[in-house]
Amino acid sequence: MTTTLFAGEAATITHVSGPLAVRKTGGATKAISIGSKIEEGDTVITEKRTYARLKFHDGSEVTLKPNSQFKVEAFSFDKEKPKNDSASLNLIKGGLRTITGQIGKRGNQDSYRMKTPAATIGVRGTIYDAHFCLGDSCGAIKPGLYLAVSNGSVVITNSEGSQTTLQVKAGQYVYVQNPVTPPVVLPVKPDLPFNPPPSVGANASGKSGGNQGGGRSMDCEVR
Repeated sequence: MTTTLFAGEAATITHVSGPLAVRKTGGATKAISIGSKIEEGDTVITEKRTYARLKFHDGSEVTLKPNSQFKVEAFSFDKEKPKNDSASLNLIKGGLRTITGQIGKRGNQDSYRMKTPAATIGVRGTIYDAHFCLGDSCGAIKPGLYLAVSNGSVVITNSEGSQTTLQVKAGQYVYVQNPVTPPVVLPVKPDLPFNPPPSVGANASGKSGGNQGGGRSMDCEVR
């Protein structure tokens, strides 16, 4: 009998361009490489020049930028039980691009969550860019979270305070200063570049490669 349940184990490292590490729930950190398994509670850490791609069991993919920390807080996927799907991801630092998979597209659409320091993002068959910066890393822009939606929509919810929720549609651009301030619609699109090397970013660009989940790509960046 074939099982389709994936609880605990969440993803596999499929592409790496440099040094890569994982921090386990107990605090231990070790080097990992192509073929390494990522489990619930793991935090994947990329070095200064490292891009890394993760393939999740629901068909989704995440490509991490250099100097990133990305935690899989919870992940459960059973092909035969959509109502039990769960993906709670946390971009602690740095940036990523993701192609969404089956979780969030079937069963409960709120079963997929991408957390950032300023807000939690839910997807609705979406292509979007996001950027979070603080202090000197912001350059000429104000500190906070920036979102630009080009396809579908995003539901953004503050993680603290008044629990403000806003649906951001295609063609809209939004700024969130911090977790306790409401989102503000911007008149122009923020500049959110993403340029992974072709060997790592081909699938995550949404232009080539086999995405079993049939999802859309989205970008997040936290600095």
